[in-house]
Amino acid sequence: MIKLGDKEIEYYPEFRFYITTKLSNPHYTPEISTKSTIVNFAIKEQGLEAQLLGIVVRKERPDLEEQKDSPVRSIAARKKKLVELEDEILRLLNETKGSLLDDEQLVNTLQTSKITSQEVTEQLQISETTEVKIDAAREGYRPSAQRASILFFVLNDMGRIDPMYQFSLDAYIELFIMSIEKSRRSSKLEERIQNLNEYHTYAVYRYTCRGLFERHKLLFSFQMCAKILEAASKINMDEYNFFLRGGVVLDRENQMDNPCSGWLGDVAWDNITEMEKLTNFHGIITSFEQYPRDWNIWYTAAQPETAPLPGEWDNACNELQRMLLVRSLRPDRVSFCATSFIINNLGSKFTEPPVLDMQQVVEDSTTRTPLIFVLSPGVDPTSSLIQLSESSGMAQRFYSLSLGQGQAPIATRMIKQGVREGNWVFLANCHLSLSWMPQLDKLVEQLQVEDPHPEFRLWLSSSPHPDFPISILQTGIKMTTEPPKGLKANMKRLYNLITEPQFQRCTKQDKYRKLLFSLCFFHSVLLERRKFLMLGWNIAYEFNDSDFEVSESILSIYLDEYEETPWEALKYLIAGISYGGHVTDDWDRRLLMTYVSDLFQDQVLSVPFYKVSSVPTYYVPKDGPLSSYKEYVSMLPNVDPPEAFGQHPNADIQSQIQETRMLFNTLLSLQPQISAASGGESREDKVLDLAANIFKQIPENIDYDNTAKILSVDPSPLNVVLLQEIQRYNALMEEIRRSLTDLEKGIQGLVVMTVELENIFQCIFDGNVPPSWLRAYPSLKPLAAWTRDLVQRVEQFEKWALTAHPPTIFWMSGFTFPTGFLTAVLQTSARMNSVSVDSLSWEFSVMTVDDSNITGPPKDGVYIKGLFLQGAGWEKKNSILVEANPMQLVCLMPTIHFKPVENKKKVAKGMYMAPCYYYPNRAGGMGRPSFVVAVELKAGEKSPDHWVKRGTALLMSLDY
Repeated sequence: MIKLGDKEIEYYPEFRFYITTKLSNPHYTPEISTKSTIVNFAIKEQGLEAQLLGIVVRKERPDLEEQKDSPVRSIAARKKKLVELEDEILRLLNETKGSLLDDEQLVNTLQTSKITSQEVTEQLQISETTEVKIDAAREGYRPSAQRASILFFVLNDMGRIDPMYQFSLDAYIELFIMSIEKSRRSSKLEERIQNLNEYHTYAVYRYTCRGLFERHKLLFSFQMCAKILEAASKINMDEYNFFLRGGVVLDRENQMDNPCSGWLGDVAWDNITEMEKLTNFHGIITSFEQYPRDWNIWYTAAQPETAPLPGEWDNACNELQRMLLVRSLRPDRVSFCATSFIINNLGSKFTEPPVLDMQQVVEDSTTRTPLIFVLSPGVDPTSSLIQLSESSGMAQRFYSLSLGQGQAPIATRMIKQGVREGNWVFLANCHLSLSWMPQLDKLVEQLQVEDPHPEFRLWLSSSPHPDFPISILQTGIKMTTEPPKGLKANMKRLYNLITEPQFQRCTKQDKYRKLLFSLCFFHSVLLERRKFLMLGWNIAYEFNDSDFEVSESILSIYLDEYEETPWEALKYLIAGISYGGHVTDDWDRRLLMTYVSDLFQDQVLSVPFYKVSSVPTYYVPKDGPLSSYKEYVSMLPNVDPPEAFGQHPNADIQSQIQETRMLFNTLLSLQPQISAASGGESREDKVLDLAANIFKQIPENIDYDNTAKILSVDPSPLNVVLLQEIQRYNALMEEIRRSLTDLEKGIQGLVVMTVELENIFQCIFDGNVPPSWLRAYPSLKPLAAWTRDLVQRVEQFEKWALTAHPPTIFWMSGFTFPTGFLTAVLQTSARMNSVSVDSLSWEFSVMTVDDSNITGPPKDGVYIKGLFLQGAGWEKKNSILVEANPMQLVCLMPTIHFKPVENKKKVAKGMYMAPCYYYPNRAGGMGRPSFVVAVELKAGEKSPDHWVKRGTALLMSLDY
């Protein structure tokens, strides 16, 4: 009997059940693994290398491959004959009745067997000698097979980054054969191999780049470069691992003191102290103690990657070692380092992705290969595809369909008709019809065996989705579509959308043309602000061309309808509705309205060359025909200064640091999961060591019962908050201890390693906080910083519980729910002053004295410390916002007095409402908003709108 689902079924003893999967790394539960035989058919590097070596030798030296194959076939035939003779002898021995010597047939067979055996032995000896010669000749071609094998596995790993990055071995082998045929020939073998390797490496880069998103192209080149150098043993793997992971210091008690604490942050010093442990970096700490000024000059350089290093380090460091120093001290410059590393080791063409040539793609494709557009927000490839069909003479036979509910039968009919008649069939938005994808998969499979019309092409478009069929992605040619980068490129594209009749249709031409320019600039700024991440928008919105087209129509109609320019109506309809329809965050809406107020006002029309940003290059040009506006746009700079958006140069540094983080996280996800860590220490040993260290640091639980008993006499709102916080932290610490104990048992083989334990293992190894530990409160800190932060949080509540007195100055960041704490403060004030809690709001005064001079709590409200200011600096003397210093990404705010006041008036002039967020992800996550409270700060010499564009905000915790 066999259990199938919930039924028990009888089965034949001969019954066998085979299942195959196209998943490259399927994960089966222990229950399935124990009941089935799992055969791994995935190709390994050595196996692929041997296969590719056979291909290259067969192409380059067919004589060698023939010589190798011929003896193999001959020996196999003779061995087969030998087996047959042995069977015959056994049969005759079995059938012989009398003397064995009298049986002539048996004697002859024995004689033949003997001769054949001798022949096989001789042939084997000859073939062994020949094989040695052939193998020696074939070995000359091994470097090309090795390179091709490495590159395939780099390609294969890309699938871990994005589900749409899938590549088939068959297509790759075809590409390799094409490289053999097209690369430059040479009579010298070494030169020939070098030519082939160079040609094929670039062919792989070119072939892959058209299917990669812009943000992954540099990463792909870097991964190729690192793997090629690793195979050639030209890279120190301990140093490379440090480059990816950085230095993790869990316990700072035994750490050397930072001699440059005035300008060098704790995270950078952690990196330096850990780097000291690497063989080639002994003495780096001493260098910082001896030459702090020289290191500071290097640290503050605009391009530290090219600046000379202090002391003997300038001559002692190779390129990778310089990159380690940049990674440790100036992470914002890592992508520049990575680019020059690729240029120096592979060549500059590997940092210049080729432009997508659709005509070339059609020529590279066949009737059997689907052409797949991988979509990104705000871009629709349909118009460029229609243009291509017109230039290819296929306009009359181009059929497109947007997939969705009920469209499947039409799509099937279109494909079958296209196969017969030679049409181009375009199925858009496949991600909206995922249930039909298995049927599409079968239709594409049929194309491989059918003989479609030679002009038939199947075009598909889909947003990245893990359920998109892998086999279609592997057989197809993938192309990514992305919006242009930069204000200039975006404005150029928008002006190209506007036709001459459209430009002329409004009767109030002087107003329309200037405000159309404002609208184009407005649209481009909104899109490009996304590059500043959280300093740009709290949520990345997908503004698109239809928002612009609708707004342009509104502009034209309303200018015609009214004699006076209806500013309020225009601002409301454009920013409030057309674009504002996307915006869900209140602070983002404030930013949107700030931009629209700047760009849609009387001065735009009355002031000649009205400046649309603080950068003088960006202004409303002189009135003229459509071509004059296009000409002005083409003269704008290719690279936008941050000031063009109203941002500070530090915002660029911040976004570059985030890019670096994403680069490292992605590269780490591509690292093999089995290799030993540096110094021969295994992954398991390293994780056990880190886990033991964390376990040691986690404090004991706070005594909840005893605290509750002491506080029962005074059930004030603040005491209720304290008890709730104690409960949450105790539960978190118990969860950490339990999971660390289970992990240790799992590594030792005492319990089953569940999926959850595997995740915890991987997170600890990579220095990240396991997701199950983040349920109490959200954080973006790496594991070491998070552990230290947790100890400080528990300390605050332990002290409060022991003394049964609230602290004089509260560290609000230590609360898991700071909104609950602030409500409790309001409730306390309401009871004390006998007023309704609903009538209370906050008044804020930033202290000008140091914390040591604050001796007791305020009469009303609370003192709050530990908030960080992002997107601005703070002048303590005058208590005003000022511009941040270069490289100063955040600054610690002085203590702030949060005072509840009754019936507060509106925000005073010259005050900036700074949103305060729980952690750097301003949009929030895990079902919790990040926004806590809006704090009023004096705007100083600048207007509040200036700080709105800067993205200035308060943060309760950082990501380091």
